[in-house]
Amino acid sequence: MTTRRSVLQASVLGGMGAAAAMAGGARAAGRDAAGSALIVSTWDFGAAANDAAFAAIKAGGTLIDAVEAGGKVPEADPSNHSVGYGGYPDRDGHVTLDAVIMDDAGGVGAVAALEETMHAISVARAVMEKTPHTMLVGEGATRFARDQGFPRQNLLTPEAEAEWRKWLTTARYRPVANSEVGTYGAAAPHRTPGGALDHDTIGLLARDTSGRMAGACTTSGMAFKMRGRVGDSPQVGAGLYVERGVGGATSTGLGEEVTRVSGTARVVASMRAGLAPQAACEEVVRHIAALRGDAIKGVQVGFLAMDTRGRIGAFCLLPGFTYAVTDTAGRTKVLKAPSLFKA
Repeated sequence: MTTRRSVLQASVLGGMGAAAAMAGGARAAGRDAAGSALIVSTWDFGAAANDAAFAAIKAGGTLIDAVEAGGKVPEADPSNHSVGYGGYPDRDGHVTLDAVIMDDAGGVGAVAALEETMHAISVARAVMEKTPHTMLVGEGATRFARDQGFPRQNLLTPEAEAEWRKWLTTARYRPVANSEVGTYGAAAPHRTPGGALDHDTIGLLARDTSGRMAGACTTSGMAFKMRGRVGDSPQVGAGLYVERGVGGATSTGLGEEVTRVSGTARVVASMRAGLAPQAACEEVVRHIAALRGDAIKGVQVGFLAMDTRGRIGAFCLLPGFTYAVTDTAGRTKVLKAPSLFKA
């Protein structure tokens, strides 16, 4: 297992070399060599999102139709407290949503700090298709959603509100994941650092057999965040990036760390330069660790990538990051990503 000290001593170029060297093991494990992935998404709940995306493709839909359909599944799930309806609110009690959708021809739509709207990913698509802009935020995004016919809906569920009120008794705001304080600042001793209860987004990537690609990313963001906070998820090149002829990448975990390094754009740039998806994900995680040192102790950041051939890569800082892969026959499996550090 790589130690934190060895990572912090490595240069960025050294990290790229180490990532490339480790790619052989990844290929042996089948991630890069398989080449049959059609849809990938972050976390185990991505399996249901993948199923919806695959159904959209089988019904004759476009790749944008597919990733939108996939994103809508966790957005409508009240038991998922990091995406959409049922998401934990900001520290003032408002549930705000961020989302982006992107195709490999440069089509982009995004929303940030959207309120009282169930499907942020669909509003993001409307921004892409019906405005000259790539992102709308806050009150303007919410007004646009109403203008486009998206119904107003209260997203704060009783369960999420109860957790927020419990948090208010201490109001500790510490965006570090450990056994006492979750990534989002909530007192959450039941959470395992880096695991499926300690995340803040779903990202999806889909391709067709000709190699065309699209992606989506949607979240309710960091629980109990400062009002107005926007993480990596809706930002092109941070939470999501897709490029024709190369591939795409998405991210999860503490968004501030992804945003600092334009994480997914870096992954795709590494793939463009010749790294396999697995090696490209490893390179950016190592870079973050070397750049940030002890500042990211206990923090989870993960990347998931797929190239136009259907080869995939996944890597994270801490154990616990899972991802869902659906092949061209519609078979879905959930896999554990390798990590740089021990828990």
